Amino acid sequence: GAMAAAHGAGCPPSRACVAIVDPVSTGGCIAAAAFRRGYAVIAVWAMEVSPDMRTHWPPEMKGVSFLAEVEELPTIDETAKAIRQAAGDSELMACIVGADSGVTLADRVSEALGLRTNGLLPAGCRRNKSVQQRCVKAAGLRAVREAVGTEWCEVEAFVESESLPVVLKPVESAGSDGVRLCHTREEAKAHFELLMRAQRKVGSQGSAVLVQEFLRGKEYIVDHVSRDGEHKTLNMVVYDKRPCNGAPFVYYGMAPLEDWDTEEARAMIAYVRAVLDALGIKHGPTHGEVIMTTDGPCLVEMNCRAAGADGALMPVQKALTGGFSQVDATLDAFLDAAVFARVPSVPASPFKASGHVVMLVSTCAGRVVSTAGLDSIRAMPSFISLRAHPSLGDRVELTTDLFTNVGLAVLVHADPAVLAADVAAIRRMEAKGALFELEAAAEAADAGA
Repeated sequence: GAMAAAHGAGCPPSRACVAIVDPVSTGGCIAAAAFRRGYAVIAVWAMEVSPDMRTHWPPEMKGVSFLAEVEELPTIDETAKAIRQAAGDSELMACIVGADSGVTLADRVSEALGLRTNGLLPAGCRRNKSVQQRCVKAAGLRAVREAVGTEWCEVEAFVESESLPVVLKPVESAGSDGVRLCHTREEAKAHFELLMRAQRKVGSQGSAVLVQEFLRGKEYIVDHVSRDGEHKTLNMVVYDKRPCNGAPFVYYGMAPLEDWDTEEARAMIAYVRAVLDALGIKHGPTHGEVIMTTDGPCLVEMNCRAAGADGALMPVQKALTGGFSQVDATLDAFLDAAVFARVPSVPASPFKASGHVVMLVSTCAGRVVSTAGLDSIRAMPSFISLRAHPSLGDRVELTTDLFTNVGLAVLVHADPAVLAADVAAIRRMEAKGALFELEAAAEAADAGA
């Protein structure tokens, strides 16, 4: 705090370091931004992180090195001590969450180290979607009607009482992993049993299944960064989700809200900030998913970390808000009060540019033999970046959820018409299967020659 401020904006004390818990995806962008500001960075790995997840680094991580890497130990005190030791004679300034898997560890370790912390939520695990809904309901806010259980008999009465369809999901999950809209009681029961048996991709301790009312309405993402309970809105987008390849919810993209001064946008921001208070979140980044129902905004879930998608939203946020992003504001919240004070509570809109994150959808499966389609995306006038896409020789599956999207194209342009034309062109390529050339298609072409 005071010490960092004395050194002026963005200029850390000569030996200052920050710990990032699970610096993957956007957490990697936070680590990279801290590193470029001159901080030493300690990577802390939660037990839950799979070896595969650890390699999920965004391009921003190129050239970044860690002062040390610390593995979560059996107790919080031991882990905190290991982080202190890793810091050596550097001053440990903050412990910041990088990814979902590190939320609980970051809250507990920051508290043990006496750093800026959200601490533990008295009601239970802050990451648990059911705990979140209980806290929101207790605060008098609109919450999802739901039941949770580890046996079908615990949720059966709820399913009987709700109008179908109902949504089933694992209590702790990432992406739309395991989420299913069930239209009959039989389907609900079968999926319940499947989820209880399944091993999650993201590794989860408190396995149980959540059965919820199906919320009808547009799904928004509302991202904040907080310091001392002051919440600042850095991102508001609408999800484009459609049925595809037999799956009910396939993500097609994220479109930033053009005007944040509408009645709906203001209601959304006020609601999400009240949710943050109900969850005891005073510091750091959050990524809220909210549906605007006929009777107002309702929380789907609050991710107590920066927005994911590999930091893809950063360039869009900066272009729209005139230079502010959730990643930078997160570091400011922990390290530089004066700079955080300059971040607007809500960015001035309408914005100077239009942006879109196109989530690429594959309608065919096979081995990639050419990525010429991706090159034509790179040549578009609104093109900013393309990430998380397959390379030559990789196998592509049909897109049915977040894990099987075949890339993210980030587009920004001053002229909304140019942006819309580029998005439409990408959608035409997807429909024709022209994003990649796949092996089977190549063989068919040869056969026809």
